[in-house]
Amino acid sequence: MNDETGPLAGLLVLDMTRVIAGPLSGQILGDLGAEVIKVERKGEGDDVRRVGPPWMKDAEGHDTKESTYFSSVNRNKRSIAVDFATSEGAQVLRNLAAKADILVENYRPGTLAKYGLDYETLRELNPGLVYCSVTGFGQTGPYATRSGYDYLVQGMSGLMSVTGMPDGVPTRVGVPVVDIFAGMNAVIGVQAALLNRARTGKGQAIDISLFDSQTALMLNTASAWLNAKTALGRTGNDHPSAAPYGVFEAADGYLIIATFSDREFNRLADVLGHPEWKEDPRFSTNAARVKHRAEMKAAVGEIVRHKTRAEWVAILNAATVSSGPINDKSDVEHDPQVLAREMIIELPDEHGLPVRMMGSPFRFSDTPVTYRRAPPAMGSHTDEVLRSVLDMPQSELDRLRESGAI
Repeated sequence: MNDETGPLAGLLVLDMTRVIAGPLSGQILGDLGAEVIKVERKGEGDDVRRVGPPWMKDAEGHDTKESTYFSSVNRNKRSIAVDFATSEGAQVLRNLAAKADILVENYRPGTLAKYGLDYETLRELNPGLVYCSVTGFGQTGPYATRSGYDYLVQGMSGLMSVTGMPDGVPTRVGVPVVDIFAGMNAVIGVQAALLNRARTGKGQAIDISLFDSQTALMLNTASAWLNAKTALGRTGNDHPSAAPYGVFEAADGYLIIATFSDREFNRLADVLGHPEWKEDPRFSTNAARVKHRAEMKAAVGEIVRHKTRAEWVAILNAATVSSGPINDKSDVEHDPQVLAREMIIELPDEHGLPVRMMGSPFRFSDTPVTYRRAPPAMGSHTDEVLRSVLDMPQSELDRLRESGAI
């Protein structure tokens, strides 16, 4: 496939982000066909390049100095290394922004204004620019100048107050969900702004924060408190509002059984050989099952432990009861649905070594996502980008390199 098949083909993105949330937004835009230029500080690069272990492997299988974390959010990008603390480096980025459709950045509020790379400056050069800022706490408010990381915001947003065992300590989610949600929100905001630009010809600034993203995503737990002053709290592997809905131990491991309606529970009762549960006042309604959760869980658990996970998954799904195994990553790698949906992709890096990644979840009938570039080495496309986008001659590249700007 070529760059022209994606729904965002023809758009130019200046990705001035690092770590996870911002780079993920750039990767998604790249998957959708946009040309993404990743701007990295000369000599430093993206901070997450150095976050490890684990590390990428070289041809002999030895650890490199490149983080596997970096490779998860930086495909479909070209990297340029620019010192925008220098006047000439900042001018290079202003020239690129003048030609860009989208700029995504995740510096603390006010940082880029010092270099003439803020929205107010760049909109004068490019009125159609969609400028998305991703920060910990947003451009306004008492926390605006604070740094914000996923773990911190998981705690401050209330997510950790509903995650973990009831008698344990508050627990973080094992993947950086705050970063992921913020990155996705950035893409949603950018695409909405592009639609508005198509109607008006004007770009705009978008303010996305990790804190806003996660507090908005508290959904039912927030509504329970705001409307009923009920704190759902930590329920471990049990659903706070449905039963049986959780983890059960089979003969060879764990699986999830999830019934979210009385109809589904009735099917579960039949397939487990206890149709009388449908009339039992302790179990006949969801509210009753939640009230008698421990009894319900024990009764189901006693039956489940006598067969394997695979047996139960087959039996329950055949009976239209939602069920699935609790997989580790090796299970996921070989899962038939993962394979059928081609959710693991591979691209060669600049040394020809394979970089394996989880693929995009988007499926389009006419404009499919494309995988064109492995995550880049820092600054590996500086000359290429400045030549192709700015028509910069070699003499100017040499001069900027001599000055330390690139």
